[in-house]
Amino acid sequence: MAVVAVYSVKGGVGKTTMAANLAWCSAEISCRRTLLWDLDASGGASFLLGVEPRKKKVATSVFALERDPAKLIRKTAHKRLDVLPADETIRALENQFMDMGKRKRLAKIAAQLGKDYERIIFDCPPVLNETSAQVVRAADLIIVPLPPSPLSTRAFDRVVEVVKANTSRHPPILPVLSMLDLRRNLHRATREEHPDWPTVPQASAVEQCAVRQQPVGAFAPRSPAARSFQHLWTAIERKLAKRK
Repeated sequence: MAVVAVYSVKGGVGKTTMAANLAWCSAEISCRRTLLWDLDASGGASFLLGVEPRKKKVATSVFALERDPAKLIRKTAHKRLDVLPADETIRALENQFMDMGKRKRLAKIAAQLGKDYERIIFDCPPVLNETSAQVVRAADLIIVPLPPSPLSTRAFDRVVEVVKANTSRHPPILPVLSMLDLRRNLHRATREEHPDWPTVPQASAVEQCAVRQQPVGAFAPRSPAARSFQHLWTAIERKLAKRK
């Protein structure tokens, strides 16, 4: 089992769309039993896979010591892909972590769920608090979406600081140029500066994910966007294979 966190301290970088599409690639391309764990109060990752939050507020119940988190998992329309949804109660998650005093509560639950799943993908909120610290301690790999801009580079540096401050084992970090538009001079220059970073283009097919509530590979498998997510997932699997 491996945990992949899609995380940025900056919002609006394509994080949620990336998490949902990577989870689909894991299930469909790698044929792995995959769980997309929505840790963002907006519930966007769940929505992109057609899973709406239940009327009963249960997101923080996952972390209760007496609750079985597996009972809160929901099936999707995609084979081998399930979702652990978020709802508005997850906004209180930081306080819950602090009250429990369990520095690796998220990691422990992920390990428990790993008995049933080969890959767990976190869609993380853009925060700098105990929740992000818990994510770092649980992750085997951290994916950082970075739209080409000076502010995004600064955001990447902050993620590196968070990782160094909260774990001694330093999970690898993979930056990804997201929302890339090579018609723009800044985007081309950033791409030339980082030729080895994976990319995800700014594309109408990616925007359609929210309209269709499907990953792009499910409705536009030959599109450049679908291929970019597939290439990114291949890079992720290669990094995970190098784990000791």
